[in-house]
Amino acid sequence: QVQLVESGGGLVQAGGSLRLSCALSGRTFNRYIMGWFRQAPGKEREFVAAITTSGSSTTYADSVKNRFTISRDNAKNTVYLQMNSLKPEDPAVYYCAAPPYGSSWSIDVNAYRYWGQGTQVTVSS
Repeated sequence: QVQLVESGGGLVQAGGSLRLSCALSGRTFNRYIMGWFRQAPGKEREFVAAITTSGSSTTYADSVKNRFTISRDNAKNTVYLQMNSLKPEDPAVYYCAAPPYGSSWSIDVNAYRYWGQGTQVTVSS
């Protein structure tokens, strides 16, 4: 069974940076596409970024492009989300997720089967 545990959330001033981490256990990490999603109060969960199994390709939501960077360290079974230039519209609970093994590349929340517990990101103005 895949288990995902996020860390690194917190409070940061607008314009600041945070790095989220997500560790996968229970399966071979480098077999899974990994994604980050976020959900703000009263809103639906939305795609943020995704990365292929090797890390050679990434994709981002337009709202975070050029500010956020997704990366992975397959030796550490961990995926990261570096968030720079944080804005007042970025606060949310951030989730890492993995689709079923062998899945195609997707930004659809429904394509992901395994989810972490989430980590809160708060941005002060």
